[in-house]
Amino acid sequence: MNPGVMMASHEGTKTRRKAARRLKYAATINDESLTEATEPDYELQYIDIGNVDSYGTVHDVVAYKFEDAPSRARRIARHGDVIVSTVRTYLQAIAPIENPPENLIVSTGFAVVRPKGNLFDARFCKYAVREKHFLWEVESRSVGVSYPAINASDLADIRISLPAIDTQRLIADYLDRETVRIDALVAEKEKMAALLDEKRAALISRAVTRGLNPNAPLKPSGLDWLGDIPAHWETPPVYARFEVQLGKMLDEKKIKGTHLAPYLRNIDVQWGTINTSSLPEMDFDDESRVRYSLQPGDILVCEGGEIGRSAIWFGEIAECYYQKALHRLRPLNGYDNASFFVYVMQALVNLCVFSSQANAATIQHLPAEKLRTVRYPAPPIHEQREIVSFLNRETAHLEKMDSEITHSIQLLKERRAALITSTVTGQIDIEQKQTKAGGRHEN
Repeated sequence: MNPGVMMASHEGTKTRRKAARRLKYAATINDESLTEATEPDYELQYIDIGNVDSYGTVHDVVAYKFEDAPSRARRIARHGDVIVSTVRTYLQAIAPIENPPENLIVSTGFAVVRPKGNLFDARFCKYAVREKHFLWEVESRSVGVSYPAINASDLADIRISLPAIDTQRLIADYLDRETVRIDALVAEKEKMAALLDEKRAALISRAVTRGLNPNAPLKPSGLDWLGDIPAHWETPPVYARFEVQLGKMLDEKKIKGTHLAPYLRNIDVQWGTINTSSLPEMDFDDESRVRYSLQPGDILVCEGGEIGRSAIWFGEIAECYYQKALHRLRPLNGYDNASFFVYVMQALVNLCVFSSQANAATIQHLPAEKLRTVRYPAPPIHEQREIVSFLNRETAHLEKMDSEITHSIQLLKERRAALITSTVTGQIDIEQKQTKAGGRHEN
């Protein structure tokens, strides 16, 4: 390439990178809000922080009458606006508002950015506020540890890339096309991952309810959700084969004491794995140490959250206890294989057995008395071990495939984010790309 042309191209890129202004000079923020004088029966469509994912998609808009709506349901959003979360900023809940209903209202946890049409193209804006340097500024200016937030004036002070309006429109056109392609690939990968999850769930449910011998004679289980089972299997209640003990209530006054020891929380127990890093501590007296101690082979079952989620304690640390958010199941008399029972729990959750067992409170949980009375399919111990070996092998293969798909989705999302940043900041010469595209089209 001619050196003069190279220098001109380089200078053009530098110029585009320098074309930056503070957001407040290119857009207005929080122009309109509902007042307390709003009619009580005014019907609104409401978007909260939790309704916007990190990909910019809005889910589950909720309808309210004004008098019943959350007090933070105040900001009016219109077509062309971009809403940017100013609380829990690490979530990157940012979304464009496109063809909304007239009564769309968003949380005061959002800043409603309204581009000035002569300076800032609305479609370009949704990419400019997703550029990595802008996102970094938002997070770095946020205050607070567990609930970081940025105020609207600090947000407005962040610089954004702002090339000429015609260039903004070219960039928006280009990114609309390219991100749609990437999003379609991500959606296809996510569909494949969902199908793998369904296959894994069906595989586990079939193995723990029917066994591995397709020719085994069957009998009615007496349970509507279970149907027929092999004739030689049993369906005991949990209390007949396990000791069930709910964990210790957390007492904030006893986080200091004579015998501080680590304990597990609901969040530490995931399917098949237990996290023992950075466990909190609580005081356990002599009686509590006997009652709430963990032994290798114990099964921990989540009492709340995803009720029924289970894992085995293998003695990862010498001394450990557990909080009330967990049940401890300890096998009795050697009738049951712990790994088999965890697979049973996965089947029970997949078959929605616990959703009918759990009480009807707003926060779902599984009381100990309910868990004790749940009946489950129980083959002889040797057959349980055979089923565990089969499921370990088959699910490991599915999990490897799922891991590969998850990795490819992550790469695609990283590529999308990098494309937005490089295009918005002028690292990609969009005019040149458009010229090449036009030439190919003419040919």
